[in-house]
Amino acid sequence: MTSAEKAKSEPLIDLQRLVVSVRRRRRMWVATALLGLIAGGLVAMLLPSPPTAVAQILVIHPDDSPTDSGTLMRTDVAVLQTTKTAGEALKKLNSTQAPEEFLKDYEGLGLTNNVLQLTVKGKTKDEALARAQAISDAFIAEYIGRNQAAAAAQQKALLDQRNQAQNELTPIEASIVTEEAKGRNANPAQLERLYSRRAELTSKISDYDGRAQEAGIGTPKVAAGTQIVDAPRILPHSLLKTLATDAGIGFALGLLAGLGLAAVTSVVKDRPVLRREISQHLGASVIAQLPKPPRFLRRSRAVTRRQRVAATLVRAVRQEGGSVSLLDLGARRITAALAVDMAGELAEKGPVSLVDDLPKTNLRELAGEGPIQVLDRGDAPMAAKERRIGVGSIEPGTAWTDLEFLGTETILVVRAGHANTEWLHTVARQLADRRIPIIGVVVVDPDPRDHTDGTLWDGLHTALRGRAGAVPERTAPPVKPVEMFPREKKNGRRHPTPYRRADDNADQPTKRFKPVSPDNAEAL
Repeated sequence: MTSAEKAKSEPLIDLQRLVVSVRRRRRMWVATALLGLIAGGLVAMLLPSPPTAVAQILVIHPDDSPTDSGTLMRTDVAVLQTTKTAGEALKKLNSTQAPEEFLKDYEGLGLTNNVLQLTVKGKTKDEALARAQAISDAFIAEYIGRNQAAAAAQQKALLDQRNQAQNELTPIEASIVTEEAKGRNANPAQLERLYSRRAELTSKISDYDGRAQEAGIGTPKVAAGTQIVDAPRILPHSLLKTLATDAGIGFALGLLAGLGLAAVTSVVKDRPVLRREISQHLGASVIAQLPKPPRFLRRSRAVTRRQRVAATLVRAVRQEGGSVSLLDLGARRITAALAVDMAGELAEKGPVSLVDDLPKTNLRELAGEGPIQVLDRGDAPMAAKERRIGVGSIEPGTAWTDLEFLGTETILVVRAGHANTEWLHTVARQLADRRIPIIGVVVVDPDPRDHTDGTLWDGLHTALRGRAGAVPERTAPPVKPVEMFPREKKNGRRHPTPYRRADDNADQPTKRFKPVSPDNAEAL
């Protein structure tokens, strides 16, 4: 796969890298979660919830049925939360507050098809109770009045229909009396038609009277049944419960905000954290890694690990005399300690010195009294068999031309997630321009769950294959003099072989054949 195809196949957002970056920023989202927890607790303590009163109202619906799915109760809740009901309650309270603002202080909830729960907030307990009572009275009065008006309107309509039928019945009665007065001359068919019409109108008038009476009877049932079944009372307030609830909400919101911020910053900043990414962007393989040094406990274990890595780096560099540099990128203390440990390993085999060019670090104090000599850059020329380890930095603002004086080859000590991709490319390009090969990369503070491969297999710029001078140049094999050796006789004559160099087929495999005797040479 070519580099272009590999770049095309890479996803826009690497989920593994995103998860690792978010986990490495755990201080951020843990801090935001704790801030949310503290903020929620402070809100619960400094801004306590106002007193809340609760009342329950029994509502009788004239058209109620067992198959109702709560539509009537939802209608009552909607009517409760209207400016008309709020205005009537404010009139009872003699308050000048706007009904629109008052609606924000109470709400209704349908518990069943006939029970309505009212929740009201107030500045004090007495105010909350008074508001709940006023709203309940206003709702009941409005509900009963609305049902009475509907019943009265229905009764009036039925009575009007009855009166109309009565008015139509009067001339029919007169016609019947007139036709019966004729005696034998009366028309039987006409009388039969008048009798039928009188019976029909009489039935309608009776039906209208009954329905009007039923409409009038339904209103007292609604008025008597709709009432407050649970008087307004103050809800018990628990400070601990409120504190725990607000703190939990604040913790959840802070955690979500921190995780989102960590994910966004990890994508925007584009700082490689995986071994695979660091090796690809620097163009060198990861040869060792060190965890973040502890501040208090387990220092001896950290020192043992660092010394083991220093021994590995000593084996990776050339064994003969020369200079090598350790360049720091985000791990200044570990770089200095590694250089001192490497110098201690090399001091057993010959003279060694440290070149201190690392800012904000005192190598002399770390080296202490011993065979290791600490020099400044350019103090003295290097002896024939002396080994030098230059310690420098490749942080932004580095003088690239000075890196040549620290060592002919280098080892990079990079802290994961410290530099962005662009700066890693800059480091690799500048070292390549200075012809300083990178032996390898030591990753500091890697993710414990990072099992990606940090080894590069393509290109001559990788660790050992890119070390100019590490492998001695091959010398051409000596050219042997041209020899003449006889060919087998053919027809009693010897034919000389052409001139041929002895190393023409040196790299090609050869195969020996049994010599052919002169007797059967021609037959073969």
